Amino acid sequence: MANTYSQIYLHVVFAVKGRRNSISKNWKDELYKYITGIITNKNQKLMTINGMPDHIHILLGIKPNCNLSDLMRDIKANSSKWINEKQFTNDKFKWQTGFGAFSISQSQIKNVANYIDNQETHHAKKSFKDEYIDFLKAYKIDYRDEYLFSED
Repeated sequence: MANTYSQIYLHVVFAVKGRRNSISKNWKDELYKYITGIITNKNQKLMTINGMPDHIHILLGIKPNCNLSDLMRDIKANSSKWINEKQFTNDKFKWQTGFGAFSISQSQIKNVANYIDNQETHHAKKSFKDEYIDFLKAYKIDYRDEYLFSED
């Protein structure tokens, strides 16, 4: 076969270290644009991005040669460096170690994009930790509660 064709969609979630409410409404759009640039420069497709002061959701279309761990390392390292250089926070900004990545079928893209776009409404009813545990359960991912989040 001469060409490679694929459809790989992922819903990725990651948190601010200690789940601190560090992402301000004043600069979150700039952060999302910065992260969009990282994803675009890595030749991947950002479908939507949104979050809350303590975490971010991203819907990605990725190519088969994308190493997700490397992409997430680059997003988190470069965006935290950018946030610190801009002095958007009083303390040194850091992302929590790790991330959640959940595969999405073509038929669910619109639903997941709407879910991500409406984070503020969703989190009026549910905490990030509860949301994240619900994802792990829905995708039947084994986890140990004591390793989910670091408070420091």
